Amino acid sequence: QVQLVESGGGLVQPGGSLRLSCTASGIIFVIDYMEWYRQAPGKERELVAIISRGGSIRYAESVLGRFTISRVAAKNTMYLQMNNLKPEDTAVYYCKMKSMDPELDYWGQGTQVTVSS
Repeated sequence: QVQLVESGGGLVQPGGSLRLSCTASGIIFVIDYMEWYRQAPGKERELVAIISRGGSIRYAESVLGRFTISRVAAKNTMYLQMNNLKPEDTAVYYCKMKSMDPELDYWGQGTQVTVSS
């Protein structure tokens, strides 16, 4: 059974930092993409950052220069370092791991990030 477990969310003041982690177990196919999404209340889920198996990285414009995605592929683990957090970063953050062959998506349970003074 595939399971993605997230950790690292919490309450932080504006300008602070958090590091999210996501570790997968039970995956038997190659993971081609590791992705972070977030969903704020009343808004659609949006892609925050993505890292490919080859190491290519892309960020949402709203987090560029503040967030860093990384991974330890051999451990099926991914991270999101979030610096200079803003109130508009408040959301539930989800990790996703994607296999292209076969095409499968695995989601974490989500972790709450709240940025408030």
